Amino acid sequence: MGRKKKIRIASFEKVAVEKAVGQGHCLAHTDEGPLFISHAAPGDVADIRVLNFKKKAYYGKISNLITPSPLRIDPKCEHFGTCGGCKWQHIGYDEQLKIKNKEVEDQLNRVGKQLDFEMLPILGCEEQFEYRNKVEMTFSETEWTPNPADKAAAGNALGFHVPGRFDWVADVQKCHLMPDLANKIHRSVKEFALANDYSFFHLKTQVGLLRTLLIRRNLKGDWMVLVAFTKNEKKKIQRLMEHLQASFSEISSLLYVVNQKKNDTLDGLDVQTFAGDGFITEQIGDLTFKVQPQSFFQTNTNQAKNLYDITKAFANLSGNELVYDLYTGTGSIAMYLAGKASKVVGVEYVQQAIDDAHENATLNSIDNCVFYAGDLAKVLTTEFMEENGKPEVIVTDPPRSGMHASVINKIIESEAERIVYVSCNPGTQARDIEMLSDAYHLIKVQPVDMFPHTHHIESVALLTRNKDYVAPVIEEYVPKHKRIAKEEE
Repeated sequence: MGRKKKIRIASFEKVAVEKAVGQGHCLAHTDEGPLFISHAAPGDVADIRVLNFKKKAYYGKISNLITPSPLRIDPKCEHFGTCGGCKWQHIGYDEQLKIKNKEVEDQLNRVGKQLDFEMLPILGCEEQFEYRNKVEMTFSETEWTPNPADKAAAGNALGFHVPGRFDWVADVQKCHLMPDLANKIHRSVKEFALANDYSFFHLKTQVGLLRTLLIRRNLKGDWMVLVAFTKNEKKKIQRLMEHLQASFSEISSLLYVVNQKKNDTLDGLDVQTFAGDGFITEQIGDLTFKVQPQSFFQTNTNQAKNLYDITKAFANLSGNELVYDLYTGTGSIAMYLAGKASKVVGVEYVQQAIDDAHENATLNSIDNCVFYAGDLAKVLTTEFMEENGKPEVIVTDPPRSGMHASVINKIIESEAERIVYVSCNPGTQARDIEMLSDAYHLIKVQPVDMFPHTHHIESVALLTRNKDYVAPVIEEYVPKHKRIAKEEE
């Protein structure tokens, strides 16, 4: 194992922060090279402590804010800057949207080499707080503290991982991204555990009874709570479950699981239903989705509908098209398009997600969707397209790493008329669009802010084989009042 590269410069003084860039950083230029700064704002002047040096760039944090930027506001959350969630809460929401809009456009220009396309202004989120429908929290035997001298006195924690560390958890009293009932539930769990001598998980030694807490809710006000334990200590499990059942009538699905794996995922585990159903349901448009604890489901339900409406608008279906939905997940986009398509073929790597897709298709009486489980790089072959037919429209929603080169080649081979590329990573989306550019023209791009105050961005791109294609007017699907003006306007 190689030795850690020594940081040549420990700090920089009186740095003028220039602009916001990706991943929640701001950029400044120094005589030693570019400097990326966390939790800064364009216009700040500050002393910077260097934390890392990689790929010829420095990474650091503010040690002394000399002149605050006029863009700064007071963060709403007391945990801002500590937990790994929000990156932009110290900047007003309109400015956040401009930062995200610019990031998508810059990636397409610089990485994707795309200059001739319509860049639609980002679609903001009406709910700036309490928009999440899911939160996952970790129990830790030792609360993370920024002061090493306080570490010996640190108590048990229930909260979120500190950025970049699997073994540090910041104790959280209140997260503003979920409705306050979620905070009441997690505080109640922690108080009960402390009062009744339940051991918290040690993230390095993997010892301790309480491991993770999952809280989900739907728009109707039904709540799901799942507690993960490391051992099947039946009496203690029973007592905590009874406490939650008696304390929160809103919980319609109360679950637990025993997890002795080396990771926190629910894959392969036998989830037990203590009370209520083992699932909740959610409505998006005319569709009903069954959401289980291990199901993937968009964590901002209201904004997910807007994302799906934009995808449907870009697909511009007449009712006769064969559609491929690549990286279909639980099939939510496939089913959203099914009413306007002749047939939708969904492909997804995770078998559990495909099982959920089949179940949700049956729940919604949808009979023109078929789903396949497997690695897309191996499933999407010439033989697959001969069996299922060549698509007129392809929708692709890959993970953050983007699409495999072989998948891109098969998309080109398919000769589909239109591609709708939904992405949670503007960088890999831009890279893939550049790889598609010999056969496809980028027509329109619509960024969508699913997660206010975080650095995450969704981006929907429309590509066609015909560069003169007239795309649908997106305002017919998404109200104008939800938009912001582009930065240069």
